[in-house]
Amino acid sequence: MKKRTKEILEILKEEYPDARCELNHETPFQLLVATILSAQTTDRKVNEVTETLFKEYPDLDAFLTLTVEELESRIKQIGLYRTKAKNINRMCHQLKEKFNGEVPRTMEELTSLAGAGRKTANVVLSNAFGVPSIAVDTHVFRVSNRLGLANADNVLETEKQLQKELPKKEWSLTHHLLIFHGRYCCIARRPKCSECRLTQYCKYYKEITKK
Repeated sequence: MKKRTKEILEILKEEYPDARCELNHETPFQLLVATILSAQTTDRKVNEVTETLFKEYPDLDAFLTLTVEELESRIKQIGLYRTKAKNINRMCHQLKEKFNGEVPRTMEELTSLAGAGRKTANVVLSNAFGVPSIAVDTHVFRVSNRLGLANADNVLETEKQLQKELPKKEWSLTHHLLIFHGRYCCIARRPKCSECRLTQYCKYYKEITKK
């Protein structure tokens, strides 16, 4: 690992010692549902919805008793709720029919599920099964490119570059560290550069201070 990358990670680890998955879940299935719900929605909002949803419908068999319309009514506070309800309903049937009711443990199988792209698959692999993964969401994409850990214009290329840049054992934790930094400091429109300990490494900061 490059000295510069190591220094960035050390600072992030000091800043966010509690960095972890903030989607509340007790099982791989619940994490899969919560991650599908989290697209373009805050984890906090998802947790508000799943607190009741998972109490009433804790597992796959319980979810299979729900119609799409019933699921819609329970998640309607969440953005894109109609599409998400349809995808989750279809995903539940796929799990039952193709995977014996178990959440699969490979990227290929997870991304074959309705509503599950690479980001969702990586979140589940990392947090449910302990498989080293880097899920690139909007925070990871923004922060890693601002800091020069990646230099890419799409999430897939960012994921590949981060995998090359970082030792495998650091992948999952770095994902959480970058999310926390993006959520609490390096926000999209008005990043808190005056509070940030990483400005010396930051391409974005160098550009704005030139002006």
